[in-house]
Amino acid sequence: MTEKKTFLQDAGINTRLSHAGPKPADYHGFVNPPVVHASTVLFPNARAMETREQKYTYGTRGTPTTDALCEAIDELEGSAGTILVPSGLAAISVPFLAFLSSGDHALIVDSVYTPTRLFCETMLKRMGISIDYYDPMIGSGIEQLIKPNTKLVHTEAPGSNTFEMQDIGAISTVAHRHGCVVTMDNTWATPLFFKPLDHGVDISIHAATKYPAGHSDILMGTVSANAAHWQQLHDTRIQMGICGQADDSYQVLRGLRTMGIRLERHQQSALALAEWLEGREEVARVLHPALPSFPGHDLWKRDFTGSSGIFSIVLAAESPDRFRAKAHAFLDALSIFGLGYSWGGFESLAVHVNLSDRRICKAPTEGPVLRLQIGLEDVADIKADIERGFAAASAV
Repeated sequence: MTEKKTFLQDAGINTRLSHAGPKPADYHGFVNPPVVHASTVLFPNARAMETREQKYTYGTRGTPTTDALCEAIDELEGSAGTILVPSGLAAISVPFLAFLSSGDHALIVDSVYTPTRLFCETMLKRMGISIDYYDPMIGSGIEQLIKPNTKLVHTEAPGSNTFEMQDIGAISTVAHRHGCVVTMDNTWATPLFFKPLDHGVDISIHAATKYPAGHSDILMGTVSANAAHWQQLHDTRIQMGICGQADDSYQVLRGLRTMGIRLERHQQSALALAEWLEGREEVARVLHPALPSFPGHDLWKRDFTGSSGIFSIVLAAESPDRFRAKAHAFLDALSIFGLGYSWGGFESLAVHVNLSDRRICKAPTEGPVLRLQIGLEDVADIKADIERGFAAASAV
């Protein structure tokens, strides 16, 4: 087992994805782990039951199936431990609850995933936790915002919908100097293109609903911690009774096996389309960090090893009163793109982004922001679909 683990550490990413987690020998040679449905676990005697001296004690505390996925994620993240939760939002809220208490203060990046802001503005404030939002480009300047009671700094790079980059290493260094926990939503990049714990982050968060599952049919979140923060994260999950389910864990583990080659296609297609869209007169701006023209591109190039399949465009519009009409006309003319939230699946999706909740990173003024999830379809067909959208928007 040790020799194989060492081999995987030095292997390419697709090799690691194909073999991460438990080995077939652990399951009588079967390539995939069994799907163990469990609530009750039996003990051999009263003494074992009293002391819980066995690996599995109750379904909420893990099964061979959920452990298989956690082990695979740990190998990819370089983490001390991973928990599974029912959704991407739960993957953010559970560590917030693990490391924040009444009277504490948290700093949240202003380009954050919208449901995260809602959780902060409702649940956390109701618990007596104060929140301030900061500019994603602040870097080490975040030190000016840290208060004596600041306990957590939440990062997300690129930012939701508008894809602002952050200097994660600089922010982490400052935050740790003041004893703060650093969390990061790394759903866009996955651990294939960015490994948060290698850049000073304590808690790496993923909506496994997206690229790990990859097929638009699973809801799950993963939260991975470094050694210093693993036990508190683990204990919080146990205390809250939150767990991932066996069937979903099996599906996400299966999705991991092909995530590398899927991301290669997502990245290639999205970048080709982003470059094409930069030259279109119907587009005021393309918001994609892998483009040299994008503010923050240098940070992306320095820290990230790739880009995924989601970015936004700012549709050119003559005046604000036409933003919605043009956006809706564009979206309603699409055939290949589905109109739906989420992303990371095999199909292209589009949505008119609402940025009204922003405090600092205000919405672009040139036109409506349309977020595009580029799926696995042929680029030529996706281009033709976007052309239909442009024609409809121009007719407004």
